[in-house]
Amino acid sequence: MFKLIKIDKNTKARRGVVTTAHGEIQSPFFMPVGTNASVKSLTFEDVNDTGAEIVLCNAYHLFLRPGLEVFEAAGGMHNFMNWHKPTLTDSGGYQVFSLAKLRKLREDGVEFQSHIDGAYHFFTPEKVMDIQQSIGADMIMPLDVCAPYPCSREEAERSVYLTTLWAKRARKYFLENRRSDRNQFGFGIIQGATYKDLRERSAKEIIDVDFDAYAIGGVSVGEPVKDMFEALEWVMPFLPADKPHYFMGIGLPDQIVKAVGEGIDMFDTCLPTRFGRHGTAFTSRGRIIVRNEEFKTDFGPIDPDCDCLVCKKYSKSYIRHLLKLKEITGLKLVTYHNLYFYISLMRRIRQAIEQDQYQSFMTEFLTKYGSELK
Repeated sequence: MFKLIKIDKNTKARRGVVTTAHGEIQSPFFMPVGTNASVKSLTFEDVNDTGAEIVLCNAYHLFLRPGLEVFEAAGGMHNFMNWHKPTLTDSGGYQVFSLAKLRKLREDGVEFQSHIDGAYHFFTPEKVMDIQQSIGADMIMPLDVCAPYPCSREEAERSVYLTTLWAKRARKYFLENRRSDRNQFGFGIIQGATYKDLRERSAKEIIDVDFDAYAIGGVSVGEPVKDMFEALEWVMPFLPADKPHYFMGIGLPDQIVKAVGEGIDMFDTCLPTRFGRHGTAFTSRGRIIVRNEEFKTDFGPIDPDCDCLVCKKYSKSYIRHLLKLKEITGLKLVTYHNLYFYISLMRRIRQAIEQDQYQSFMTEFLTKYGSELK
């Protein structure tokens, strides 16, 4: 699944390739979020044009709508949404705990009430594997328990205990019931909240289960950025070098650049599309709110350093005009630019690692971006 090509000589940044049934992904990489089998405001042709090599969807949402029978009839998610590159599905564990109207945690699984229609469902680690096999993603996640922030030590301990218990059950079930028509890889998720000993305990326990790849979960849930990177620092020494490292839900461009320097290979966040829908654009010099008055007669591109089709063809003034009129084209243009910015950033990151220049790249990017993570 994963081939490590090289490690930057001055940092821990890694260059690799992840191979799946639907193609290769050059790492480090960013996964556009298509929660409901749709990257908001863009077609998958648009997503492909940005250079994206993988899309992330959510098993919880897809289980509720359109339902597993649709994916089975379609022959899997790739056919259903006409995206024939790699995919990853999150287990939906976070959504069960954050969106469900009512949830009851037990050792054998979680009972919850749908946030859509109030219907009751019961997820076990085994059922979540079945759901993701029906959906047909290339990479799949086990059911876990994401502790909130802030949380007591007792809550964090229970999160670690159940996550490990469910990980063992999910992995065993997956290996014994792997579908011949689905060539899938499984991740283990490390929890532990903001407690160093629990993070280390979770890392050891999850790695013992022997997954194909490992994710650091329970981050970007409201904690300070300092705490987020502390959790990363605690866990990284335990992660196997020959398997992908995924920092779940991270994040902002400067956070990605910093985390790559610590040895992370995979990232996702809904921010490029969410911010795009509200008229906020990512640029090499930080974020700008395109709908602001200051851009009314600014006929330059969103980002002079960007070569995306939006920056080549449209001015901030015109895009602001569309946004003020609530024209959907305006939302699409900013979203496209944002996603291109992220994908382009990952290309530049990979090139810097290949040239053993990641330290200087990171310093220059964080300075120009105005980041506090220098």
